[in-house]
Amino acid sequence: MIEMAVKCIALDMDRTTLNAQGKLSKENREALLYAIKKGVHVCIASGRAFSALPEDVVSLPGIEYAITCNGAEVYDVPRKKCLQRFCLPGESVKAIMKVTENDPVTYEAFIRGQAYAGTEYVKDPVRFGATKQAVEYVQHTRKMEDDIRAFILTHSSELSSMDIIVKDEEKKAEVWALLEESVKDIYITSSIQQLIEISGKNSGKHNGLKFLADLLCISLQETAAFGDADNDVEMLEIAGIGIAVANGSEKALAAADMITSHHDINGVAEGIYKIL
Repeated sequence: MIEMAVKCIALDMDRTTLNAQGKLSKENREALLYAIKKGVHVCIASGRAFSALPEDVVSLPGIEYAITCNGAEVYDVPRKKCLQRFCLPGESVKAIMKVTENDPVTYEAFIRGQAYAGTEYVKDPVRFGATKQAVEYVQHTRKMEDDIRAFILTHSSELSSMDIIVKDEEKKAEVWALLEESVKDIYITSSIQQLIEISGKNSGKHNGLKFLADLLCISLQETAAFGDADNDVEMLEIAGIGIAVANGSEKALAAADMITSHHDINGVAEGIYKIL
């Protein structure tokens, strides 16, 4: 057990705090309420848009803040107020669309807390590489646009973040390399195999956590963070204690100070009781 004064806990949602059904288990719920009762600030840290955050967690009394869109937006949850937002530069969005215009990909766009996606993708996410478990989530949280490319270009200066959905791993690596080489002022990460997740250069869950630490007048050493994926790595590294669930990616596991149980057997609850 690591002894420290934890004053803030940042929680990734999918495949970390939520179980395989995308729900908050009874055990994890009780652990979150236990931490809140002890005076700890329990915060969401997700790649999701604000409107797509799980109601199981958002509705918990005491959940105050949410880092969303991989750090591009930070919200006061009870007031549904955005406290910080970094939009992608419009020219960068146009460059991203130019780089990928001939590739077999589709897109998601995140604007002021809402997620948008192409109609074909929303109707059949599995065809584009999503898991069957993700279908309900995609179909209930995305607003459909028949021409998602045109939508993104029309709203190029309004995007907090965007995803490129790439089914083929080799193509994903190729597109990622081209973006890093040719597009300025962007932050690139990934939470699951078929996504390239892009936001402004000042984004990242780690920068969202820094913002919250400053807001709460605490040091990063007084924070803990839970995660499972590559988009959690920097947050796990800067938190006073970074905790990865056992099902985490190689990079997440390597970045963590502690590894807890699999997300589907309440790894978050186990970790919270250990650090508190």
